[in-house]
Amino acid sequence: MPKFSANLSTMFQEHSFLDRFAAAKTAGFDAVEFQFPYAFPVADVVSRVEALGLEVILFNLPPGDFAKGERGIACLPGREAEFRDGIDLALSYALPLRCKTLNCLAGLLPETVARDEARRTLLANLATAAERLSANGIQLVIEPINAYDMPRFFVNRSSEALALMDELRPHDVKLQYDVYHMQRMEGELMNTLTRLLPRIGHIQIADNPGRHEPGTGEINFPAIFRHLDAIGYTGFVGCEYTPKAGTVDGLVWREQMGLA
Repeated sequence: MPKFSANLSTMFQEHSFLDRFAAAKTAGFDAVEFQFPYAFPVADVVSRVEALGLEVILFNLPPGDFAKGERGIACLPGREAEFRDGIDLALSYALPLRCKTLNCLAGLLPETVARDEARRTLLANLATAAERLSANGIQLVIEPINAYDMPRFFVNRSSEALALMDELRPHDVKLQYDVYHMQRMEGELMNTLTRLLPRIGHIQIADNPGRHEPGTGEINFPAIFRHLDAIGYTGFVGCEYTPKAGTVDGLVWREQMGLA
């Protein structure tokens, strides 16, 4: 059976962010992840995690000005210094939280920037991040995001992420494989998971359409979970979905799929 982590940015929104840690523990999760912790003092986050005995699996590097629509700055020329500062900020959370994986959002391609220039910027920033994180025992991952939900996001397909990863060698960068995003962009989920397993650093799930919990859409999650066991995936599966009708009621999918 896969190990699951609750994404506290999308789940348990019935509670304030810091109270979601206890809600996740009560609901049976021993591991959590989240998108961005930076609005909260690191000491407050650490105290919740340590008091509850939770493991923090992953969060994202700072995305730029999220409120103004930025979804990462790694591909944006001229923002390199800000990106480096973001690495420092992420480490100031990851190290006391003992989080071993950080995700880099590539960002949206501005209409005024050529794709080749953005790609060179992204590669340089990823190399910087990979070196800094590796020196601190932390794995860098990069996530493709579907072009329907996030038009102009720079990395949309697993093949695009792999090409970047290849060029970054010998830096160790792995793939964050989000089943929801890749169902929308590629399909062939089980074959792709098998082929890419050695290069995957983290997996996330949500059903399609709607990005709700497993069992609400078209993806055969019981088969996916059996397949992950069969191919030997030992990492966590992050539940980055928006509950359709309340987090706790929606967790019935675990029982329905024989996981609880």
